[in-house]
Amino acid sequence: MNQPNPVSRTSDNPLLADWLTAYGLPPFDLVRPEHFEDAFDVAMAAQRAELDAIANQAEPPTFANTLAALDQCGRLYNRIELLFGNLTVSETSAELQAVQRTMAPRLAAHENAIYMHAGLFARVDGLYRQRQQLALAAQDLRLLERVHLDFVRAGAQLSGEARQRYGAVMQELAAQCTTFSQNVLADENSFLLELKTQADLAGLPPFVREATHTVAVQRGLGENSHALTLSPSLTEPFLSFSARRDLRETVWRARALRGAHEGATDNRPVAARIMALRQEQAQLLGYANYADYELVDRMAGNTAAVLKLLNQAWGPAKAKAQEDRLALTAMAHDLGEPSPIEAWDWRYLAEKVRARKFDLDDAELKPYFTLDNMIAAMFDCARRLFGLHFVEQHGLSLYHPDVRAWEVQSADGTQVGLFLGDNFARPSKRSGAWMSIFRSQSGHQGGTLPIVINNNNFAKASPTLLSFEDVKTLFHEFGHGLHGLLSQVRHERLAGTNVLRDYVELPSQLFENWALEREVLQRHARHFQTGEAMQLALLDKLHAARRFNQAWATLMYTGPALIDMALHSLPHGTRVDIAEFEAEQCRLLDVPQDIGLRHHLSHFQHLFAGSGYAAGYYVYMWAEVLEADAYQAFSETGNAFDESTARRLLLQIYSAGNSQEPAQAFRNFRGRDPQVEAMLRKRGLLTN
Repeated sequence: MNQPNPVSRTSDNPLLADWLTAYGLPPFDLVRPEHFEDAFDVAMAAQRAELDAIANQAEPPTFANTLAALDQCGRLYNRIELLFGNLTVSETSAELQAVQRTMAPRLAAHENAIYMHAGLFARVDGLYRQRQQLALAAQDLRLLERVHLDFVRAGAQLSGEARQRYGAVMQELAAQCTTFSQNVLADENSFLLELKTQADLAGLPPFVREATHTVAVQRGLGENSHALTLSPSLTEPFLSFSARRDLRETVWRARALRGAHEGATDNRPVAARIMALRQEQAQLLGYANYADYELVDRMAGNTAAVLKLLNQAWGPAKAKAQEDRLALTAMAHDLGEPSPIEAWDWRYLAEKVRARKFDLDDAELKPYFTLDNMIAAMFDCARRLFGLHFVEQHGLSLYHPDVRAWEVQSADGTQVGLFLGDNFARPSKRSGAWMSIFRSQSGHQGGTLPIVINNNNFAKASPTLLSFEDVKTLFHEFGHGLHGLLSQVRHERLAGTNVLRDYVELPSQLFENWALEREVLQRHARHFQTGEAMQLALLDKLHAARRFNQAWATLMYTGPALIDMALHSLPHGTRVDIAEFEAEQCRLLDVPQDIGLRHHLSHFQHLFAGSGYAAGYYVYMWAEVLEADAYQAFSETGNAFDESTARRLLLQIYSAGNSQEPAQAFRNFRGRDPQVEAMLRKRGLLTN
């Protein structure tokens, strides 16, 4: 086969031309799905040539000619891969999905070729072995240690048949994970529940009716129609307010059964195959199971530490849930609802109990939480903490009309980066919320400024009103965004969110705390019709209710986290029936049937759409221990925006990337190791 000609393709492929756009954004208006395969061919060949040049140079390895050079190579490939990855989750199409299926194993093979490059690893390994004699700066030593670990964990020390088999395993894993995520999206898009009568809308407050009307119009059902998709921003309020128990059950089951239908989108055999491949991957690298492999590069370090943390919450949450269950059952009797209650009843009854106990319901809060006002609130918090200013930019060519862009400036007007917000649900976008980048911060050769994006899946309306959980999600993802924007490190491999997985959620979960600060809400939570600030009495009710139903939330999260650890702790060669395994784990854990699981294995994208959170769903609670303790540093000053604490937070956490061990970074900020009590108290599981 003839090799691709980079010169002929450069002239007509916008992915390979210089991106002479504002801020160096991708040329979204010019890019087509058919451009990617050729562009990847050229970019992969270019990166391999760069790597060969590093490996084959005559000079002995030094930090500059090997590690620094490695950190800077592959920029053409990286920018194309970041664009491709973002589009496939944010604005996909049948054509782009076809390219994704084709390219997934090829991109995995390319990454495998990098880490299996014997000449390159020999140079990295040689430097690593003499690292204590090199007198490297702390950040340079950190890069050397991290890159060496990257190579080892990717199989660089394998040889012979094991080396070949490892490459094949990684290619098939990439293909299977792509199939898994595309199947979930297909199942979500195939569901549409039309609410045809006023009886179908019973109990729904105006903001839910407005959102379901918008969906119906978007789906072509007519101006007087209402409809429901499986977007959490629709299903969660529907399950909280709908008086139609039969429809609540329909929606709950549809969400639970994503990826668990016979036919083309059945993810049960896909997940089973992913598990077999992961077991083999771990075995090839010398680990007893996949969890042991992943936890080598996590703060937790081993499964015992993970299980200790999760069980500290699981037992108390089950006990507290029993108290809550009695209150919900009493409410069901008062409303004439059947008992025992079911999982599709819990949110609905809990909302009724909250309204009675605290004189507060989500419908009362939502009019104060417009999306625009909450965006302004999070920007204001970033200004007061870190001196940042966000200046919206209009007229940029972006990949979808819903996407907005802001230039991020420091207090003196210096450009820090570009922030994109893509906040609305649509069929071309996967569910959930996440942060990503189109370009990383780097301090090399004058530096590059980051382009960071936050994705949410709010139900679009006029105006878009958020629940308080939506507000926390908005702040959470923005915490990730700030982690990427504020990065100030020399090496791209250490920049921004390139940190250990059970540390990466610290900046995001920590930032959620400012969403509940009274002065933030008094300033920005204003009624969408009257402009009136949220009254102190309503703020008091919101604060009083903040721990309500936390046992349910804890069990919904901790159950899947425990099942994740059990699944990925299975030894090599264990055949897994995903449905049977989940059912057995639910029995062993005694998962309450009327609460259930937030994620079932057939649609658990954290685990199976990629490896990032495999044997790692626990990381949210691990990071919650860190953030609950970290936020106390502000509470202890009596000022949520205390300047000296904010400066320390910026220096040690938000700008530091992976330039130091995370445990040490936390100690540098807090003055000690984290303590679990703050997290348990925050969840209402510890009262003293």
